[in-house]
Amino acid sequence: MDFAYDARTEELRGKLLAFMDEHVYPAEAVAHEQRALLDSPWDTPAVVEELKAEARRQGLWNLFLPDAEYGAGLTNLQYAPLAELTGRSPQLAPTALNCAAPDTGNMELLAQFASEQQKKQWLEPLLAGEIRSAFAMTEPEVASSDATNIETRIERSADGAEYVVTGRKWYISGAMNPDCKIFIVMGKTDPDGSDVRRQQSMILVPRDTPGVEIRRAMQVYGYEDHYHGGHAEVVFDGVRVPAANLVGEEGGGFAIAQARLGPGRIHHCMRLIGMAERAIELMCRRAVARNAFGKSLAQQGVVQNWIADARVTVEQLRLLVLKTAWLMDTVGNRGAHTEIQAIKIATPRAVLQIIDDAVQLHGAGGVSQDFPLAELWAGARTLRLADGPDEVHQRSLARRELKKYL
Repeated sequence: MDFAYDARTEELRGKLLAFMDEHVYPAEAVAHEQRALLDSPWDTPAVVEELKAEARRQGLWNLFLPDAEYGAGLTNLQYAPLAELTGRSPQLAPTALNCAAPDTGNMELLAQFASEQQKKQWLEPLLAGEIRSAFAMTEPEVASSDATNIETRIERSADGAEYVVTGRKWYISGAMNPDCKIFIVMGKTDPDGSDVRRQQSMILVPRDTPGVEIRRAMQVYGYEDHYHGGHAEVVFDGVRVPAANLVGEEGGGFAIAQARLGPGRIHHCMRLIGMAERAIELMCRRAVARNAFGKSLAQQGVVQNWIADARVTVEQLRLLVLKTAWLMDTVGNRGAHTEIQAIKIATPRAVLQIIDDAVQLHGAGGVSQDFPLAELWAGARTLRLADGPDEVHQRSLARRELKKYL
């Protein structure tokens, strides 16, 4: 593995650094002010659309997609340092570049598994940033960390022309955004099948289909994540869609979900590195600007320890994320399974501690709306649950290690 960025990565990284400084960071306060004046908190502030237009003009668009037919054609290793930069402003930068979850995972899923008609109808407008999407997997009544528990039903109609979707989902990211036009729903087409991993299927459900009810917005530590369209509880009450809306084949839902979640996990970890870097920067600026007990905070031993430990941790995490990206490029997602789980366990947990120390250094300001730290903390803490909680990944990774000795 070569630790140097190649020429294309360096070029894009330089452009993205300038884009962040000239457009994204100044837009943070503007977006907050514009949102307060919107008729609906789920509408998109005008400055976000301006950022998207500028990013597309500069060629900073769909960087996450390795397939050159649909995206920038970057490898995971090339994309990693770029995604890290967007993590420094996680509410605005990923959306500006059309690289925000859950759309990224949904576009990857559609590019890999959708029919040509499905791609034309849904993937193309997603790639253009004209619509948003949601991935409806998690349910409130079951332990969704085990996807075989899912209870939503996808049943073929008597004439075979349609599927009928019935179930209740929650924490469906992006669903509150009025631009969210399509749900990718995971449910069971064969609930009594002998192979529990062949019971599930994926189906496309347009938002305006009769029977789709956006029941309520779900908060995350008191935040509603307006910039990404929030998280919603969604009910599918006898929703009928054409049989052609099935993604892939019946019984392929579990495998499709695993294919989608692998890249999603590393993208989260890439951005988390950027969140940690933003926290370190804020910590250092605060430390040199504030005095307590006769000297600057930067001269306090405990503060120096926080900053030193944060730097060591970030460098370690970045190397592990880069190694994982390199393995995904060279041996595939399956070959990088251990490392994907390792970064998903290690990165949110460690970054959470860095942000927490930054909050502590800022005192009351750290938990206020005057700094981004409280929102960064909530986001990092949530990622210990998203795409599988820590304990599920620990269980799987430990089993793989133990197999060597059995």
